[in-house]
Amino acid sequence: MRFGVNYTPSEGWFHHWLDFDLDSVRADLDSVAALGLDHIRVFPLWPYFQPNRTLIRPRAVEQLRSLAVAAGERGLDVNVDGLQGHLSSFDFLPAWTRTWHRRNLFTDPDILHAQAAYLRTLAAALADLPNFLGMTLGNEVNQFSAGPHPDPDRATGDQIDTWLERMLAACEEGAPGRLHLHAEYDATWYQDDMPFLPAQAARRGAVTAVHSWVFNGTAQRHGRASVPAEHHAAYLVELSKAWAEDPHRPVWLQEVGAPAPLVPAEHAAAFTEATVRNALDCPDLWGITWWCSHDVSRQLADFPELEYGLGLLTNERKPKDTALALARAAAAAAPAPAARTTALVVPADPARRSACAPGGPVYDAFFRLTADGARPTTVLDTRAADRAHLARRGITEVVPPDQVLPTPQGGTRS
Repeated sequence: MRFGVNYTPSEGWFHHWLDFDLDSVRADLDSVAALGLDHIRVFPLWPYFQPNRTLIRPRAVEQLRSLAVAAGERGLDVNVDGLQGHLSSFDFLPAWTRTWHRRNLFTDPDILHAQAAYLRTLAAALADLPNFLGMTLGNEVNQFSAGPHPDPDRATGDQIDTWLERMLAACEEGAPGRLHLHAEYDATWYQDDMPFLPAQAARRGAVTAVHSWVFNGTAQRHGRASVPAEHHAAYLVELSKAWAEDPHRPVWLQEVGAPAPLVPAEHAAAFTEATVRNALDCPDLWGITWWCSHDVSRQLADFPELEYGLGLLTNERKPKDTALALARAAAAAAPAPAARTTALVVPADPARRSACAPGGPVYDAFFRLTADGARPTTVLDTRAADRAHLARRGITEVVPPDQVLPTPQGGTRS
């Protein structure tokens, strides 16, 4: 089991690449390593690293490598996200993709060639480092492909599949044999018209990545201490397994955090403990990577209010109660979870994904089962009668959502 953190620099946020200070980075990494974590996820900003379609700045790539080396010196492995892309409500896209040079991020041949070259270059620069885990294509790049983005780059599911295949191949060319993957926000699992599909998330790349945020309607509907809020990350882990072809495909809980004010600061540690405990009860979990390492400085303007305080550590690198909760989990020897033998049926049709979203019948049924003490997983309706598939996954009971009755607790932990 891996425990890590998404690295947000304490000085300058991700704009630190413009004024890169290795001593400051080392101090940040010291504060992360002191928590007993074993990896970080790193975010080069795409426009800073590839400001022109045919220019990948060597100095920026050298700085990324120096960060990875510093992490290795502190016992931290490194995953690198390439196409940033989108972070904390801000879009960071190169000028050669927008306005006067507007071209589709997922279908334009010149853009695809440049993206592949960029990902290949970053991967190759780190390929010889023993602590380099691999590449993530980018952070939640699916948000560029559909609404509610105000200016989406529309694409079909087939076009996205071609894009994923080409970009993952570029990462593999740069660093063969490493853990290369892609990662989307939960619209992939919940939004009917999202062209990034659940089957792609569960089959493309070395592992399945899920990002769990209870501000998606979960905490608003049910409260911070509810079964749905405290088990939302576990739900996404188990939901992803319905589409996987490998019955033991690893799932990485790559982003999860305690967003205020839905989770007030005084309750964040308890939320962290519950979320981690419930995620650890999911078989085949690769690891948990908390969002995020350090707070966003109040000197930086225009972030959504919740973004400023999500760090495990303050800008002065002091650990919060959430950091100590995660550190305790990382230090403990968690037993291997038993197989989940009850499977909730979910629609295979991606145009019916909203059934799995907050308020949908699959979502509600999952948490009713959980509140009743069950440990459910999921299975596609097209596989629900496939005895061989069920046996490979250890499933002995298949339950349609409409057969799960409401519990007396209403899905809320007493």
